[in-house]
Amino acid sequence: LASANDRFDWSKNRRYLIIDNSGASDLLKAELNNVAGIPKGTIGTNLLKEIKNQALEFGNVEIKEGRVIEAVEENGLFTVKTESGETYKGDILVLATGFHEFSIKGLNVEVIDNIRAPRPGKVMVKHDGNFKVRENLWVAGNIAGCSTMFAAAIGSGAQVACDIMSKWAGKNIVIHDVPSK
Repeated sequence: LASANDRFDWSKNRRYLIIDNSGASDLLKAELNNVAGIPKGTIGTNLLKEIKNQALEFGNVEIKEGRVIEAVEENGLFTVKTESGETYKGDILVLATGFHEFSIKGLNVEVIDNIRAPRPGKVMVKHDGNFKVRENLWVAGNIAGCSTMFAAAIGSGAQVACDIMSKWAGKNIVIHDVPSK
């Protein structure tokens, strides 16, 4: 999403907020040895830092540390509240909370057993099969029922981004970055 900024009329002046519950990511415990394009032996903590830095380079992304405890939708706008009391508003919400629990209050979503979890007791948010829970609310990664492999989880996030861009553009769209000539 961020890389499309100012390349199309529908993407101009869009801003993106990531609320990162930094201690909760399973990537913090990972060593990646079999992910296309990522060097064998990459440590998850290092990769997570690289991903954050890459997102921030676009200039239209802000990352806040925090844990979301409540999200309420009213008149087409989501209000998200963190554990420390900050509130943020946005017209689209993507949940990527992991699969250990889902404790965000106020969204009225159906939480079910995770269909691809390697261990019992893991959860996912029910969606339409294409990661959309309802209008302007998507899920990505393990909370969407994806396999716990990094490539599967991050791929679902990329698909959600394509779906959001397609919504804005009014047609199916994918942004390909190509080298300058």
